[in-house]
Amino acid sequence: MTENGIVFYYLCNMNIEEKEKYKSDFKIELNKFADKLEKYVSTENGDWSVKGFIDVYKNIYTISSDTKIVSKILEIHIFSQILQFADSIDYKIILAEKQNWYPDLTFVHKKNEEVKFALDIKTTFRRNEKTAGFTLGSHGSYFKERDKDKNIQFPYNQYTGHYCLGVIYTRTDLSDDISETEIYQVQELLEDYESPNKKVGEREVTTVKNLKSITSVIKDFDFFAAEKWKIASDKQGSGNTANIGSIFDIKDLKNENGIFSQLGEEWFDEYWINYGSATMVKDGNPQKIKTLKDFMEFKGRTDLWEKIVAKSSNKKMK
Repeated sequence: MTENGIVFYYLCNMNIEEKEKYKSDFKIELNKFADKLEKYVSTENGDWSVKGFIDVYKNIYTISSDTKIVSKILEIHIFSQILQFADSIDYKIILAEKQNWYPDLTFVHKKNEEVKFALDIKTTFRRNEKTAGFTLGSHGSYFKERDKDKNIQFPYNQYTGHYCLGVIYTRTDLSDDISETEIYQVQELLEDYESPNKKVGEREVTTVKNLKSITSVIKDFDFFAAEKWKIASDKQGSGNTANIGSIFDIKDLKNENGIFSQLGEEWFDEYWINYGSATMVKDGNPQKIKTLKDFMEFKGRTDLWEKIVAKSSNKKMK
């Protein structure tokens, strides 16, 4: 039997209580870790402690609020903390070998390497005080063919659990235009004999008294940990790409109260494996199934409709 086959056999035959114990312990520690991260990345007034990039001439270049840029820098900012966290709970980390592979991080138990957890770092800005949203990974090849390793670090069925470390923030600079970024020199960083620069190339340099004088592009962080299936919606997350979308209510995200949360992970798996390919006849016309309610009707389980969690935590689908 191949190495992958051995691992799969082990996971299939792992005592259910043992598997759940690993998952419970990991989630408890991940929750504790998420709770600590806000203070690590923030100043005392809630601003992001990262102000920009500095060069050897002590010029500070501010950051665009473009979500891709912010996300990558946030990941770099907290990465050392993630390494320390993994070591503290007796796990090692394997990074995704390629940029578009799932997951961002694989946690492997040091004493039992068959125990693996997938962790994606998901960052987004608040649309308003109550809503934000993420994409939660593909429902394509590796999600459907769970014993294959295409675009995934290990086959999907080798993971004991799939988790997200969610980061929600407020944008203070609403412009994504990189040309709107500024260059600063900070008096407190200069030696007595150094004079502030006036220009870098053709660009003006602004002199400020201290680092705190530079406005952070994001602020007011919310960090939380969640199992992926518990915060999933039944809608795709972005355009025509095969990505699973999350729910949008921030309170529900933090409480893991997604549309599948009262039904179970099996329904999440089966729905997204069949999303857009299973077909039902409705009102005399064939149509691709793209809602959970239709899928459950297709499966003959309308008796479970009341367990479909709707948009807010205190509502069920009617």
